[in-house]
Amino acid sequence: MFKFSLATFLVLFFLNFGVKAQDLSPANGAVEVVQDEKIGQLTEQYRKMSMNNQEIDGYRVQIFFDSGSNSKNKAVTIKGEFDLGNPEIKSYLSYKEPYYRVRVGNFRTLNEAVGFQKKITLEYPNSFPVKDKIVL
Repeated sequence: MFKFSLATFLVLFFLNFGVKAQDLSPANGAVEVVQDEKIGQLTEQYRKMSMNNQEIDGYRVQIFFDSGSNSKNKAVTIKGEFDLGNPEIKSYLSYKEPYYRVRVGNFRTLNEAVGFQKKITLEYPNSFPVKDKIVL
């Protein structure tokens, strides 16, 4: 009698366990996510900030940098010349004390930046790739 009750108990136990496993399986499609409401707010805030800031880490090619009394005029001239010769490539003039810099392109990888730098080496022999925030 004891063996029968133990066997019955085990069968009922495993049947009950199997049913619970089915109820929790992803095949039912019922998934409940429990999280603090602040996580949702932070996610939404991050999404909005990402929409406003379309810059990512990438590379540009620096074609000019100089400091001194006439460096701003030189930078503007070089940027203008580059824009005329390469209208499809965006150029950027920036000032970071004490240097004016002209950087060109929005390259995602260093290989792309080096490839472009090789194309403009004759015109800009002192150019070199630099890490920068790029526009998508």
